[in-house]
Amino acid sequence: MVYTLGLDVAALDAIDTHVHIEVDDHGHNALPQPLVDAASKHFKTDGPRPGLDEIAAHYRERKTAAVVFTVDASKALGHPPNSSEDIAEGAARNNDVLIPFGSVDPTSGADALARAKVLAGDYGARGFKFHPTVQNFDPSDRTFYPLWSLIQDLGVPALFHTGQTGIGSGLPGGFGLKLGLSNPMLLDAVAADFPDLQIIMAHPSVPWQDEAIAVATHKANVWIDLSGWSPKYFPANLVRHANSLLQDKVLFGSDYPLITPDRWRRDFDALEMKDEVRPKILKENAVRLLGLGS
Repeated sequence: MVYTLGLDVAALDAIDTHVHIEVDDHGHNALPQPLVDAASKHFKTDGPRPGLDEIAAHYRERKTAAVVFTVDASKALGHPPNSSEDIAEGAARNNDVLIPFGSVDPTSGADALARAKVLAGDYGARGFKFHPTVQNFDPSDRTFYPLWSLIQDLGVPALFHTGQTGIGSGLPGGFGLKLGLSNPMLLDAVAADFPDLQIIMAHPSVPWQDEAIAVATHKANVWIDLSGWSPKYFPANLVRHANSLLQDKVLFGSDYPLITPDRWRRDFDALEMKDEVRPKILKENAVRLLGLGS
């Protein structure tokens, strides 16, 4: 089943650009249980993780579209990922609200390129999600340049986790996960060397927020999504730039199910934000980035 867009963009209230499919239709979790438990504790999120169709219903009720994905970190974690193919097929069943991104493990070499081609060409993936810390790779390492070149040629965005992560938080040695791999400055070289590759830096990039802002203001092909944090905790410099220089390059993202879109939007409503900027962040910027316009 190949995904095709079925969104009524005009009828949408918002587009959430960062939603995890953590549990597949068979109950398999994308992360080892110790990481699931640590993330739940870090985000103060209890209860079962929703499946794809349940997530679609949740967003449909809110007249909101959602970019959905998993993270393939099979080599680094020694744990099988959820299937990006299944996610794309599930998104095709719910193409009025869901937009699928694929995920490949960059450390798998030629297999990553082959899978990316299949996910985009045969399954209709509209972008790709990466988590350098969890996947244990440096995105600026030229070893991975063939993958960035391919994604650039496919004409779809690459979404990279940046900043500290709740994954592994509080565990001995952080479960061996290295935060420095998610410094947004590592994406500056990628953006410079692949100027037609649209790069989304996910999350407020604490403790490197100023670096993320510098990259996004300097590189026309770099965006920021605001997922993973309640807006009431956003650094002041991020709010200031989202409200001015970066108003056309900042995206609504929740990090659901760890943060709900309802909570994110409630706290976003309380931010001092220009009236003309709010609809850009909630929807209009994502429409341009993802090519959802008519």
